[in-house]
Amino acid sequence: MTADRPDEAAAADDGADEVTPLLAPADGVPPVLSSPVEFGDAAQALTEGSGPVALDTERASGYRYSQRAYLIQLRRNGSGSFLIDPIEHPEALSEVIDALDGPEWILHSAEDDLPCLRELGFRGARLFDTAVAGRLLGLPKVNLAAMVAHFLHLGLVKGHGAADWSHRPLPDEWLNYAALDVEVLVELRHAMHQALTDADRLEWALQEFDYVLHRPPNPPRADRWRRTSNLHTLRTPRQLAIVRELWTAREEVAARRDVAPGRVLPDSAIITAATAAPTTEAALTRLPVFGGPRQRRQARTWLSAVTRALELDDRDLPPRKQQSSGPPPINRWEQRNPAAARRIHEVRPAVKECAEGLGLTPEVLLAPDLVRELCWEGIDHTSVADVEDWLRSRGARPWQTEITGPVIAEGLSRASGPRRSA
Repeated sequence: MTADRPDEAAAADDGADEVTPLLAPADGVPPVLSSPVEFGDAAQALTEGSGPVALDTERASGYRYSQRAYLIQLRRNGSGSFLIDPIEHPEALSEVIDALDGPEWILHSAEDDLPCLRELGFRGARLFDTAVAGRLLGLPKVNLAAMVAHFLHLGLVKGHGAADWSHRPLPDEWLNYAALDVEVLVELRHAMHQALTDADRLEWALQEFDYVLHRPPNPPRADRWRRTSNLHTLRTPRQLAIVRELWTAREEVAARRDVAPGRVLPDSAIITAATAAPTTEAALTRLPVFGGPRQRRQARTWLSAVTRALELDDRDLPPRKQQSSGPPPINRWEQRNPAAARRIHEVRPAVKECAEGLGLTPEVLLAPDLVRELCWEGIDHTSVADVEDWLRSRGARPWQTEITGPVIAEGLSRASGPRRSA
């Protein structure tokens, strides 16, 4: 399948300044529903509505350890908007869950909201992700406000997305913000559906939506403690061991208290302790951060973690660099795998050129990790069918394999031919 760059993408910013501010929901901010009776009434109203259901959630990332939903926003034509507080009576949401099991869901960046919805038991049969649609249309900005301005010429009030939504009661201005996030999501979906149809990319979108909706969660990242800020400033495996033990202790405290880890103990304090390697509480509490009242109460926990690291046998210390299961950085391929280097230098520019011809970023056309893995490993045959089979086996969608299969196969064939002189 081939497609030209859609007109919507080429003119993404046209009229973006000519927007009408959307300051409040047309019917006012709906009340926050928190009781089983209110949930039942909302479910009945949603069932009597028509068409897709717009959804959004608000979490408390940066404040809480969990990623649970502290507010759920819903809107459906013929039903109106609803703000649901699921905290006190999550077990009473069954009627709302049933009402939403069937209609298409409209979400913006669904991968952010689906986990917390599933945690509550919500089930979705079909999805329309406006952020994914925006990427497939080649829009330069796919945040919700930018796309509402582009397609509907309305300006959303923003500013509370990073707030502590576990706070109760929720301020009126936060609730206004939350209700606006679904106020025109149905209209946006319809406009983007038409744009995808006009660009001959609706089938691409449907495949991507299904992939997002049914993709299993990613496995936990190994050695997550290595993401500690400024870890690179440490020089010895013993210091890394202190970071690992402190990070693990912090996770346990954060999970128990349901507080974001950085609010329990900042990364900077962990790095400071790893550098100083204190052996007594007095030495620990003389360090920055650890001398504060809150950290003094946890001093024994933190010192125990440091002590465990200091007492480890050398053979149990973490290596300086994390062991990687994937290909090394491409700049090392020439020495370690010359054939793979030839493949990546042929294939990657070809995929990039193909993406640009469609008005897409290479990442949207095909995951860069797939390109690297294919080029590093190689495949037995370089026919289009073999390339497409390999891509499908790694999760690429049919529209992606159909477009990139021939491009990649041609690049692999060039790479396997006689090496050209410099």
